Amino acid sequence: MQFRILGPVEVHDERTGLRILPTGAKQRALLGALVVKSGQTVSAHRLIDELWGEHPPANAANALQAHVARLRRLLPVPHAGSGEPHHEWIVTRSLGYVLRLGRATTDAERFNRLAAEGRAAAVSDPEHAAELLRQALAFWRGPALEDSVRGDICAAEAAQLEENRLTALEALYDACLRAARHDEITGELEELTADHPMRERFYDLLMVALYRCGRQVEALGVYDRARKHLVHELGVEPGPVLRGRMEAILNHDPALAAPGPTEPFPAAVHRVPGPSLPYLAPAPYQEATVLALTDEIARLRRHVDRLSLEQEALIRRFDRLSAPVAPAQAR
Repeated sequence: MQFRILGPVEVHDERTGLRILPTGAKQRALLGALVVKSGQTVSAHRLIDELWGEHPPANAANALQAHVARLRRLLPVPHAGSGEPHHEWIVTRSLGYVLRLGRATTDAERFNRLAAEGRAAAVSDPEHAAELLRQALAFWRGPALEDSVRGDICAAEAAQLEENRLTALEALYDACLRAARHDEITGELEELTADHPMRERFYDLLMVALYRCGRQVEALGVYDRARKHLVHELGVEPGPVLRGRMEAILNHDPALAAPGPTEPFPAAVHRVPGPSLPYLAPAPYQEATVLALTDEIARLRRHVDRLSLEQEALIRRFDRLSAPVAPAQAR
């Protein structure tokens, strides 16, 4: 048996292929909350809050008991003659209810375990790491705990699982770059930057993949797109990692080349100029590079000018506030 929460909440019998789907949103929320807290007693008060929030029914305790009873009838029991021991899935405790998984698993547990194994193998065996991470991500059927009432338990778990999914995606494409499979992932990374425009790591990975495919101008365009999104939505400039990646691409840093079998994937590099001959890029790329640098220099100058004006305004205000106050004349 597998309890699934990486998508709509359901129970799946992997031997027979039987899928059990709770019919109502509250039933899905109840099962989802119990799966998230499996092995732990969840108080009746907390489950009532999970299902009804600030507007519980007058007989909330009885309503919760009715939902638990229906859920118990929904979960499978061993067939007569199967030889399998009876297992009580939902057990009543003095303070609430507990879901006992027994030999059953959850898709979230399997996903997290495979993703951790993939991340651990990324340096030594990136091909195997990418395979493990794709297996982990295959457990996802949609947004975590989809179509459930979002109380505190389900909402917090859904947010954490989504963050784990994005981290696994970052690790997957990092492993693909380590394995020199840059030409296979540009399309997927383009979609991810569109779906998650505030996630700088996806831009970083896409810039490297495009650069290794000989698409330097497009790689610089990705940085410009990332910067526009961050400035417009958050009012911040790209972080040092993304800026360092742009500088490495502008300088054609050798560390950006596809790694060999034992070479690590490079972090963003801030190159220190040395006594080397200038790189003669093709004319169209030279022009794009000059334009990119000119825009960056102009932006920095505007930023310095703005800071200077703000500094002068603050000094004037400080002088006014710190000026001695003349004593009032006696009448």
